[in-house]
Amino acid sequence: MKFKVCTAVSGLVAAAALSFSVGAHADDSLKAVMAKKSIALGIPTDYPPYGYMGADFKPTGVDVAVAQLIADKLGVKAEFIPVSTPNRIPYLQAKKIDLIVSALGKNEERAKVIDFTVSYAPFFQAVFGPKDVAIKSFDDLGGKTLAVTRGTIQDDALQGLAPKTLKIQRFEDDNATMAAFMSQQTQFVAIGAAVAAAALQKNPKVQAEYKLLIKDSPNYIGVRKGETALLTQVNAILRTAKTDGTIEGYSQKWLGRGMGNLPD
Repeated sequence: MKFKVCTAVSGLVAAAALSFSVGAHADDSLKAVMAKKSIALGIPTDYPPYGYMGADFKPTGVDVAVAQLIADKLGVKAEFIPVSTPNRIPYLQAKKIDLIVSALGKNEERAKVIDFTVSYAPFFQAVFGPKDVAIKSFDDLGGKTLAVTRGTIQDDALQGLAPKTLKIQRFEDDNATMAAFMSQQTQFVAIGAAVAAAALQKNPKVQAEYKLLIKDSPNYIGVRKGETALLTQVNAILRTAKTDGTIEGYSQKWLGRGMGNLPD
Protein backbone atom coordinates (compact mmCIF):
# COMPACT_ATOMS: atom_id res chain seq x y z
CA MET A 1 0.00 0.00 0.00
CA LYS A 2 2.80 2.37 0.94
CA PHE A 3 4.54 1.60 -2.36
CA LYS A 4 1.35 2.40 -4.31
CA VAL A 5 0.91 5.71 -2.51
CA CYS A 6 4.51 6.72 -3.14
CA THR A 7 4.17 5.71 -6.76
CA ALA A 8 1.02 7.76 -7.15
CA VAL A 9 2.63 10.79 -5.52
CA SER A 10 5.71 10.41 -7.71
CA GLY A 11 3.46 10.26 -10.73
CA LEU A 12 1.71 13.46 -9.74
CA VAL A 13 5.02 15.24 -9.21
CA ALA A 14 6.28 14.05 -12.58
CA ALA A 15 3.08 15.16 -14.29
CA ALA A 16 3.29 18.56 -12.64
CA ALA A 17 6.91 18.94 -13.70
CA LEU A 18 6.05 17.96 -17.27
CA SER A 19 3.15 20.42 -17.28
CA PHE A 20 5.41 23.20 -16.01
CA SER A 21 8.04 22.37 -18.63
CA VAL A 22 5.52 22.44 -21.46
CA GLY A 23 4.00 25.70 -20.18
CA ALA A 24 7.41 27.29 -19.81
CA HIS A 25 8.24 26.62 -23.44
CA ALA A 26 4.79 27.17 -24.90
CA ASP A 27 5.47 30.75 -25.99
CA ASP A 28 7.30 30.45 -29.30
CA SER A 29 5.86 33.69 -30.70
CA LEU A 30 9.20 35.32 -31.42
CA LYS A 31 10.76 32.10 -32.72
CA ALA A 32 7.81 31.63 -35.09
CA VAL A 33 8.29 35.10 -36.58
CA MET A 34 12.02 34.59 -36.96
CA ALA A 35 11.51 31.16 -38.49
CA LYS A 36 9.16 32.37 -41.21
CA LYS A 37 11.39 35.45 -41.74
CA SER A 38 8.40 37.75 -41.93
CA ILE A 39 5.92 39.42 -39.61
CA ALA A 40 2.26 40.12 -40.44
CA LEU A 41 1.42 43.64 -39.34
CA GLY A 42 -2.15 44.89 -39.19
CA ILE A 43 -2.06 48.52 -40.36
CA PRO A 44 -4.66 51.12 -41.37
CA THR A 45 -4.70 52.22 -45.00
CA ASP A 46 -7.54 54.74 -44.83
CA TYR A 47 -6.67 56.57 -41.62
CA PRO A 48 -4.32 59.48 -42.34
CA PRO A 49 -1.90 60.46 -40.99
CA TYR A 50 -1.54 57.12 -39.12
CA GLY A 51 -1.89 54.89 -42.16
CA TYR A 52 -2.97 55.66 -45.72
CA MET A 53 -2.03 55.06 -49.34
CA GLY A 54 0.59 57.48 -50.57
CA ALA A 55 1.00 59.00 -54.02
CA ASP A 56 3.06 55.95 -54.98
CA PHE A 57 0.13 53.69 -53.99
CA LYS A 58 2.11 52.28 -51.09
CA PRO A 59 1.01 52.48 -47.44
CA THR A 60 2.57 55.30 -45.45
CA GLY A 61 2.03 57.16 -42.17
CA VAL A 62 3.25 56.96 -38.60
CA ASP A 63 1.77 53.50 -37.94
CA VAL A 64 3.30 52.14 -41.13
CA ALA A 65 6.68 53.62 -40.23
CA VAL A 66 6.58 52.06 -36.77
CA ALA A 67 5.49 48.71 -38.21
CA GLN A 68 8.34 48.81 -40.72
CA LEU A 69 10.78 49.75 -37.95
CA ILE A 70 9.79 46.67 -35.95
CA ALA A 71 10.30 44.40 -38.94
CA ASP A 72 13.65 46.00 -39.74
CA LYS A 73 14.91 45.68 -36.18
CA LEU A 74 13.81 42.03 -36.08
CA GLY A 75 15.54 41.47 -39.39
CA VAL A 76 12.43 40.07 -41.09
CA LYS A 77 10.17 41.10 -43.96
CA ALA A 78 7.22 43.37 -43.16
CA GLU A 79 3.94 41.91 -44.43
CA PHE A 80 1.35 44.70 -44.30
CA ILE A 81 -2.26 43.59 -43.79
CA PRO A 82 -4.93 46.33 -44.01
CA VAL A 83 -7.27 46.27 -41.00
CA SER A 84 -10.21 48.33 -39.79
CA THR A 85 -11.41 49.26 -36.31
CA PRO A 86 -13.98 46.41 -36.14
CA ASN A 87 -11.76 43.60 -37.51
CA ARG A 88 -8.27 44.32 -36.15
CA ILE A 89 -8.66 42.43 -32.84
CA PRO A 90 -10.47 39.46 -34.46
CA TYR A 91 -7.68 39.32 -37.07
CA LEU A 92 -5.08 39.16 -34.29
CA GLN A 93 -6.97 36.46 -32.39
CA ALA A 94 -7.45 34.43 -35.57
CA LYS A 95 -3.68 34.72 -36.27
CA LYS A 96 -4.22 36.52 -39.56
CA ILE A 97 -1.75 39.09 -38.22
CA ASP A 98 1.04 38.96 -35.64
CA LEU A 99 0.66 42.53 -34.34
CA ILE A 100 -1.88 45.35 -34.49
CA VAL A 101 -0.16 48.62 -35.43
CA SER A 102 -3.29 50.59 -36.16
CA ALA A 103 -3.98 53.61 -33.90
CA LEU A 104 -5.02 51.22 -31.15
CA GLY A 105 -6.07 52.75 -27.84
CA LYS A 106 -5.78 50.85 -24.57
CA ASN A 107 -8.77 50.17 -22.33
CA GLU A 108 -9.91 47.57 -19.79
CA GLU A 109 -12.19 45.69 -22.17
CA ARG A 110 -9.50 45.26 -24.81
CA ALA A 111 -6.95 44.30 -22.15
CA LYS A 112 -9.11 41.28 -21.32
CA VAL A 113 -8.56 39.77 -24.76
CA ILE A 114 -5.17 41.10 -25.97
CA ASP A 115 -1.93 42.43 -24.52
CA PHE A 116 -0.37 45.83 -25.21
CA THR A 117 3.16 47.06 -25.76
CA VAL A 118 4.39 50.39 -24.41
CA SER A 119 2.84 53.37 -26.22
CA TYR A 120 4.46 54.62 -29.42
CA ALA A 121 2.48 57.65 -30.67
CA PRO A 122 0.29 60.45 -29.31
CA PHE A 123 -3.40 60.37 -30.06
CA PHE A 124 -6.36 62.25 -28.65
CA GLN A 125 -10.05 62.31 -29.38
CA ALA A 126 -12.03 65.52 -29.58
CA VAL A 127 -15.27 67.10 -30.74
CA PHE A 128 -15.04 69.28 -33.84
CA GLY A 129 -17.70 71.58 -35.21
CA PRO A 130 -18.50 74.82 -37.08
CA LYS A 131 -16.40 77.85 -36.21
CA ASP A 132 -19.48 80.03 -35.89
CA VAL A 133 -21.09 77.84 -33.19
CA ALA A 134 -19.78 78.51 -29.68
CA ILE A 135 -19.23 75.35 -27.63
CA LYS A 136 -17.66 75.71 -24.19
CA SER A 137 -18.76 72.51 -22.51
CA PHE A 138 -20.44 69.21 -23.32
CA ASP A 139 -23.72 70.61 -22.02
CA ASP A 140 -23.66 73.01 -24.98
CA LEU A 141 -24.09 70.01 -27.30
CA GLY A 142 -27.64 69.45 -26.05
CA GLY A 143 -30.17 69.19 -28.88
CA LYS A 144 -27.46 69.02 -31.56
CA THR A 145 -26.31 66.19 -33.85
CA LEU A 146 -22.94 64.44 -33.76
CA ALA A 147 -21.24 61.71 -35.79
CA VAL A 148 -18.99 59.08 -34.18
CA THR A 149 -17.47 55.74 -35.19
CA ARG A 150 -19.19 52.82 -33.48
CA GLY A 151 -17.21 51.02 -30.77
CA THR A 152 -14.34 53.50 -30.55
CA ILE A 153 -12.93 55.04 -27.38
CA GLN A 154 -14.67 58.32 -28.19
CA ASP A 155 -17.99 56.53 -28.64
CA ASP A 156 -17.63 54.93 -25.20
CA ALA A 157 -16.48 58.17 -23.57
CA LEU A 158 -19.44 60.14 -24.90
CA GLN A 159 -21.82 57.95 -22.92
CA GLY A 160 -20.68 59.64 -19.74
CA LEU A 161 -19.89 63.09 -21.13
CA ALA A 162 -22.66 64.04 -23.53
CA PRO A 163 -26.07 65.35 -22.49
CA LYS A 164 -28.98 62.99 -23.11
CA THR A 165 -30.44 65.36 -25.69
CA LEU A 166 -27.39 65.08 -27.96
CA LYS A 167 -28.40 63.12 -31.05
CA ILE A 168 -25.55 60.71 -31.78
CA GLN A 169 -25.31 59.06 -35.20
CA ARG A 170 -22.93 56.05 -35.29
CA PHE A 171 -21.05 54.87 -38.36
CA GLU A 172 -18.98 51.75 -39.04
CA ASP A 173 -15.64 53.40 -39.85
CA ASP A 174 -13.93 56.78 -39.62
CA ASN A 175 -14.31 57.51 -43.33
CA ALA A 176 -18.08 57.27 -43.08
CA THR A 177 -18.06 59.28 -39.85
CA MET A 178 -16.06 62.14 -41.34
CA ALA A 179 -18.09 62.02 -44.56
CA ALA A 180 -21.30 62.49 -42.56
CA PHE A 181 -19.86 65.56 -40.86
CA MET A 182 -18.31 67.04 -44.00
CA SER A 183 -21.59 66.69 -45.91
CA GLN A 184 -23.44 68.34 -42.99
CA GLN A 185 -25.47 65.28 -42.10
CA THR A 186 -24.42 66.14 -38.55
CA GLN A 187 -23.36 69.42 -36.95
CA PHE A 188 -20.46 67.93 -34.99
CA VAL A 189 -18.07 65.00 -35.10
CA ALA A 190 -16.20 63.13 -32.35
CA ILE A 191 -13.00 61.65 -33.74
CA GLY A 192 -9.24 61.51 -33.42
CA ALA A 193 -7.79 65.00 -33.73
CA ALA A 194 -5.18 63.99 -36.29
CA VAL A 195 -7.83 62.35 -38.48
CA ALA A 196 -9.98 65.47 -38.34
CA ALA A 197 -7.02 67.67 -39.13
CA ALA A 198 -6.11 65.61 -42.20
CA ALA A 199 -9.70 65.69 -43.50
CA LEU A 200 -10.12 69.41 -42.92
CA GLN A 201 -6.81 70.11 -44.61
CA LYS A 202 -8.11 68.38 -47.73
CA ASN A 203 -11.37 70.31 -47.53
CA PRO A 204 -10.46 73.89 -46.54
CA LYS A 205 -13.93 75.14 -47.47
CA VAL A 206 -15.30 73.32 -44.45
CA GLN A 207 -14.99 75.91 -41.69
CA ALA A 208 -14.60 73.65 -38.68
CA GLU A 209 -12.43 73.68 -35.59
CA TYR A 210 -11.55 71.85 -32.38
CA LYS A 211 -14.23 72.29 -29.72
CA LEU A 212 -13.86 69.89 -26.79
CA LEU A 213 -11.30 67.34 -25.61
CA ILE A 214 -12.80 63.91 -25.05
CA LYS A 215 -9.81 61.90 -23.99
CA ASP A 216 -6.05 61.56 -24.27
CA SER A 217 -5.23 57.99 -25.29
CA PRO A 218 -1.83 57.21 -26.81
CA ASN A 219 -1.44 54.45 -29.37
CA TYR A 220 -0.23 50.99 -28.38
CA ILE A 221 0.60 47.88 -30.37
CA GLY A 222 -1.68 44.90 -29.82
CA VAL A 223 -0.20 41.46 -29.16
CA ARG A 224 -1.93 38.12 -28.62
CA LYS A 225 -2.39 37.03 -25.04
CA GLY A 226 0.52 34.95 -23.79
CA GLU A 227 2.95 35.92 -26.54
CA THR A 228 5.40 37.39 -24.04
CA ALA A 229 8.54 36.75 -26.07
CA LEU A 230 7.34 38.83 -29.02
CA LEU A 231 5.88 41.47 -26.69
CA THR A 232 9.18 41.85 -24.84
CA GLN A 233 11.17 42.22 -28.05
CA VAL A 234 8.81 44.80 -29.53
CA ASN A 235 8.89 46.76 -26.28
CA ALA A 236 12.69 46.87 -26.44
CA ILE A 237 12.53 48.20 -30.01
CA LEU A 238 9.99 50.88 -29.10
CA ARG A 239 11.84 52.03 -25.99
CA THR A 240 15.04 52.45 -27.98
CA ALA A 241 13.17 54.34 -30.70
CA LYS A 242 11.78 56.70 -28.07
CA THR A 243 15.16 57.49 -26.56
CA ASP A 244 17.11 57.85 -29.81
CA GLY A 245 14.66 60.32 -31.38
CA THR A 246 13.16 57.98 -34.00
CA ILE A 247 9.62 58.13 -32.59
CA GLU A 248 9.92 61.90 -32.12
CA GLY A 249 10.83 62.23 -35.80
CA TYR A 250 7.84 60.12 -36.87
CA SER A 251 5.50 62.18 -34.71
CA GLN A 252 6.77 65.50 -36.06
CA LYS A 253 6.64 64.29 -39.65
CA TRP A 254 3.13 62.83 -39.71
CA LEU A 255 1.28 64.34 -36.75
CA GLY A 256 2.74 67.84 -36.77
CA ARG A 257 3.51 67.69 -33.05
CA GLY A 258 6.07 66.06 -30.79
CA MET A 259 5.51 62.68 -29.22
CA GLY A 260 5.08 64.34 -25.82
CA ASN A 261 5.11 62.39 -22.58
CA LEU A 262 4.16 58.93 -23.83
CA PRO A 263 3.43 56.42 -21.05
CA ASP A 264 5.47 53.26 -20.83
